[in-house]
Amino acid sequence: MIRVQYFARYREVLGIDGEQLQPASLASLDQLRRHLLSRGGVWQVLAEANLMCARNQELCSLETELADGDEVAFFPTVTGG
Repeated sequence: MIRVQYFARYREVLGIDGEQLQPASLASLDQLRRHLLSRGGVWQVLAEANLMCARNQELCSLETELADGDEVAFFPTVTGG
């Protein structure tokens, strides 16, 4: 099982803060993201170029491999001044 968390604006747009998915065909974060994008509609928010992600609470890239038991987080970049 992979636990997926959505933060900030993504949580607001999607209307959920997280979910659990079976990792059977989800070998990387990019495959997970593509799976979520295939849901259509509001899920297209995860297609943003500035999407940030973390695996097991460490920043990573979409090429990062996934394993059963991983926790994944998607969140937009944060800017401030």
